[in-house]
Order: sequence, then C-alpha cells, then structure tokens
Amino acid sequence: MKRLIQSGLMFGNLYHVSGSAMVERYNRALAHLTGKRSTLTDFHVDISGYSPEIGDEFEDHLYLNHRGVNRQFILLSTEQKRCPLLNVKFSTSREILKSFIADNEAQLFALTARDAVAGELVNSVFDISSPARLFDVARVTIEADTTSGTLRHAGKLHELADRFRNEEDGWFDDVLIADMIELAGKSGDISRNPVKLNQKVYEQPDFWTSHFGGCYLFRSVPHPALICADKGQVGEVPIQFVFGLEERNRIAKFLSLNELVEPVVKARGVDGAAILQQKMDFIVIDAAADQGIDLTGLTRSDMRRLARQHSDALPRAYHELRAQWRWAEEGGKWPRIVSDDEGYFYSLRAADTEWKDLVNMLLAELCPMDVRQMFICHKELFYCSYAGWPDTKRAYVAEFLAREYMVDKVGAREALFGHEPDMKNELPPEPVRDIVDRVGPWGAVRRS
Repeated sequence: MKRLIQSGLMFGNLYHVSGSAMVERYNRALAHLTGKRSTLTDFHVDISGYSPEIGDEFEDHLYLNHRGVNRQFILLSTEQKRCPLLNVKFSTSREILKSFIADNEAQLFALTARDAVAGELVNSVFDISSPARLFDVARVTIEADTTSGTLRHAGKLHELADRFRNEEDGWFDDVLIADMIELAGKSGDISRNPVKLNQKVYEQPDFWTSHFGGCYLFRSVPHPALICADKGQVGEVPIQFVFGLEERNRIAKFLSLNELVEPVVKARGVDGAAILQQKMDFIVIDAAADQGIDLTGLTRSDMRRLARQHSDALPRAYHELRAQWRWAEEGGKWPRIVSDDEGYFYSLRAADTEWKDLVNMLLAELCPMDVRQMFICHKELFYCSYAGWPDTKRAYVAEFLAREYMVDKVGAREALFGHEPDMKNELPPEPVRDIVDRVGPWGAVRRS
C-alpha cells in the first residue's frame, strides 16, 4: 500500500493533529469516549477523528467504532468536514457526519476553538448479530458535547435562566443566582453566544454495509431488495427479495424495474464512447498484468497493441464493450445487450436518482476490472482488491489514478458520471439529438 500512500490515493486529505494543546484535546476526548489515551505527539485523523496511526498503536482500528455500529467521533476542527472516512462500515456515515458539521458549523467552530467535541452516531441497535438486525437500522441521531460538558452546562443554564425570569421570587434566590454564575463560567455567555447544536434525525433507509461480507439494502425504492456478496449468510430477513451478487439476471431486473441505471452511451452530459474505451483499456491491463508485462508509460497505440497480442486472453466483456464502442463511435453493427453478457453491467451507470451513489457503488462491485469506478465509488473494495493484484497492475493503476484522477477529481467525476447540479441546482441544457438518441440497442429505431 506504500505506493498508494505516496501518491495520495490512501490516507490522503486527513487532518494533521500536532502541538501539545491539540494533542491533549484529542486525548481528553479519547479518554472520555474510550477510557484510553495515545502516547503519540503527531498523527492524522479522518472526518470522524479516527487515526490510522493510533489504530496501529492500540492494535485496534475500530477503537472509535466498536462492533462496527454507532460510530463515535472526535472533532478538533470544522475542517474535518473535508476529510474522508476510513474503515467504512456503513456507506451513509460520512455524509451524515458531513451534514452534521455543515448544519452546525458556526457553533462547532466556536466550541472547537476551546475544546474537542466528542460524540456518537446513534442507531437503534448496538450490534449487528444477524442480517435481520440491518432492518432495524433506519435512522441516526447524533449526540455530541465538548469534553468539559459545555453544551450540557449551557442547557442547564437555560433552565435556570427560565426559572430566574419566571419564578416570582427568582430575583431573591441567592442559591439560584450562584448556580447560574457558576454555570456561566463553564458555558460562556449564552445570551450573546447561544451554544446549542441542531439535533436532527438523519434517515438512512438505503445503504451499503461491510457486515456479512457486504450487503446493499434498498428499502425506499418501488421494488425493495437486499443484495449480498454472500447470500448464504443472510438467513431469514423481513424483505421479500434477496439476491446474491452472482445472480446477474435478477439484479439486472431489479435495477431496471426501479429505473436505477442507464446505458453509458445514452447518458446525458458524458462522452459514452470514451468511457467505454477506458473500461476496455482496464480490461486489457487486467489480462496483460498476469503475463508479467511492463505496463508503465503506455500510449493509446501501446494499448491497441496489447489488445491484439492478448486477444485470446481477453474476456468476453472486452469484445462486448468493443461492439458497443464501435456502434457508438463508428456507426457499426447494432449490438444486442443482455444481462447474461459479461460486459452488461460495464455498459451501465447509475441514473440520476436519489440512490445514485449507492447504485454506482453496487456497479463497481459488479464490474471488478473497472478500477477507476471502483476507486471512486467503493474504496473499501478497491483497497482489498489492490492488495491481491500483480505488482505490474498495482503500479499501472496507482500511476493512472494519480495522473488522471487526483489532479482533477471534479472534472474526472463529471466526465464519468455527468454534470452535478450547482449551488442553484441548475443542470446543463439538453444535448443536440444525435445517433445515440435516434437509434440504439436500448431503444426503438426512429427516423429523423
């Protein structure tokens, strides 16, 4: 993994914790949550405050995420909202933490100026002992306070202030006034600087979890289903349809019935042919890597040469994608695409729905040779897969991602998945109707 770390593809964009004051704040919060303290004087944390260096020190990388449920967090700065979430157990956790920080940014900025904020993402369950318990995970609330109890003291001070104003003899209650003065010293002036976090319930009906080998739960779609890497682990669950990742036809039908996917070559706002070409290149790299070939500095002509030389070793997915590329780019023969084809899921991307991120994550797992989509949409799977690749493939993928993705993440995502709405939620204009719009394997033939 050293190559990924050096390229900024792993443990990148973490928040650097250094200096005795900041380290002590972290340790106070850590002791508050776990009863432990770190001896490190310099380390990095993710959006939740988890540090891989401290995980190594404790020999426990779930020290803030016991049993992978109800993740705890430590905030030292609102800048952590820009950090990734490591050791992901639920796909919704980072967005929930990011939303929590954004919803309370001014208050958290003031609180973290003096102390760390420690808290927990509270589910309705404390352990996931069986797959059926996944269906009890429906919403998350966040409990948080500083290690000195600033919010708790502020809440108590509000109660006392109400008594002082409303009780008839409040002005003459020396004990009440003394208690208010004491609490004000701990919470600050709540009349000028109100200290209160927005307590919001975050719904998560649909999510991926790493539990039980990896499961995708779609509950809010018109036709719900649970999709699992290991269907044999599931047993009895309160949902009618359960699919294993190997059940390609059933998954394809599920995605189609819920209108969750669209063909890459018909997608608005992207160069479908270019995306298919890149997917084909990744498949060529996968085939060539097993032959011990040096893959550094490959040009487009080098890639074509490799494809010719190893055509017998290329899987059916390559030839099926090439037929689609030829049709989209050169007006070749109209290819017939069915879910039994190896290249079927490679030819799709998530439609623009509220389930887009989760669907792209599922497609990344169904298309293991598309390393770029896997890295962008399913990093946990990417790191696990990367460890088992030949070194030549690891070197090529790390160099490619550093060159083509890290230098312009927004542009790369837009090129792959289309234009994202801006702050005004405005989408680009509809493209001019072309050959893809008039005729294709996924639609009826129409005449101009």
